[in-house]
Amino acid sequence: MQDVAQAAGVSPQTVSRVSNGSEAVRPETRARVKEAMQKLGYRPNFAGRALKHGRFMDIGVAMFNMNTYGNVRILEGISTCAAAKGYATTVLTMQSTDEHPLRHAVEQMKKFPVDGMIVLLEQRVSDFADFVPPRDLPVIMVTEGPSNHCPTIDDDQYGCAATASEYLLSKGHQTVYHIAGPQHSQAAVSRARGWKDTLLQQGIRVPEAFIGDWNADSGYEAGRRFAADPQCTAIFAANDQMAYGAIQGIESTGKHVPDDISVMGVDDSLHGTVPRLSLTTMRMHFSQIAQKAFSMVLQACEGDTPPAGIKTVIPAEMVERSSVRDLNE
Repeated sequence: MQDVAQAAGVSPQTVSRVSNGSEAVRPETRARVKEAMQKLGYRPNFAGRALKHGRFMDIGVAMFNMNTYGNVRILEGISTCAAAKGYATTVLTMQSTDEHPLRHAVEQMKKFPVDGMIVLLEQRVSDFADFVPPRDLPVIMVTEGPSNHCPTIDDDQYGCAATASEYLLSKGHQTVYHIAGPQHSQAAVSRARGWKDTLLQQGIRVPEAFIGDWNADSGYEAGRRFAADPQCTAIFAANDQMAYGAIQGIESTGKHVPDDISVMGVDDSLHGTVPRLSLTTMRMHFSQIAQKAFSMVLQACEGDTPPAGIKTVIPAEMVERSSVRDLNE
């Protein structure tokens, strides 16, 4: 810093202000300092900053799976929020084989210079009920259901399935068939429960669900199987990939969507990817979840931890396209 200050003809305090992004530096002075930084190969010392300010300016994110659409979008959103606040993001992949996955993930994350931690917890874990965040590392969980010891946030998994099922029934369908996600997924279980409860509450027959794996191929298989059932006129799939696969499977049998069978999905992940998208779906607001989770962990880092035992719920939004037929007309 002394060398940069001398080369730029300014004080070390001015170099510090430029390094920290302060607005209290004239543009021409900032340009001169940055030119000297580049010429000398200067970069701020991470450890020194942490010692001075008591912050690493880094948020850890832990998850089991980096391939699912929701996790990718949430991670992207967290990283964007972090960058806007001058924070970095450290990502840790959790192992479901660990005896205590949450505790182990925290122990691993504490080895890195992070101020707080967000856990994207889409699977059931053995130590969820007993997990207590350490005092020196605030933890926010993106997961289905509240925790007695940790603030949580997630989509309305149950509610989106109930809304989709009610929508299909309102269109005159006698029942709704379901393509569920894998049973290790908490979101899949909650969506299946929302679908089933909606039918039961209205005294409607509950068909046997097809258990998929989130991928379009499993949806394709389910679509072909359901198309062979003459009583099937409506399908609710637990995500859009399986819903899109189901449409292809149905139409491979000679039936058509929505004329013969209506199909709905969840997440709106195909928007902007599939041309002329016709799939009606429940859109998940993953960017809102990311923004809220980052805001909560930042609040906790500043000593104002949100209350545990309360789950913040981000509602889904119905997007009507043309994959559902109204039998009432």
